[in-house]
Amino acid sequence: MPMKILIADDDRVIAQLVAAVVRDAGHTPLHAYDAMQTVMFAMRVPAPDLVILDINMPGGTGLDALRKLKMSAKTGHIPVVVLSGSIDQSLPTKVKELGAAGFLTKPIDPDMLAEAIRSATA
Repeated sequence: MPMKILIADDDRVIAQLVAAVVRDAGHTPLHAYDAMQTVMFAMRVPAPDLVILDINMPGGTGLDALRKLKMSAKTGHIPVVVLSGSIDQSLPTKVKELGAAGFLTKPIDPDMLAEAIRSATA
């Protein structure tokens, strides 16, 4: 079943690559380019079925956005897959503790992203 997937990344090239993977999987990509916009878009009705969230963005960090999404009754149920180019070894554990459904490193492997989408929404 086709889903709406919110892609939150301030790097437009990465956002386009992620959108291509989302479209190839038969889903509809939506875009947000900063952390605040991500939270606002996720609270709209109808809510996205999944959020793919970059960690380093303007308007607050991806970690801040993840916290807000998971703490809200309106968005806490939405699975979130986190993307990061950070070398912080503790980041995968942090995002899992905050409720992320998955974590992928940049550069993005399209096959791994497609699998993370399937896994997060299964």
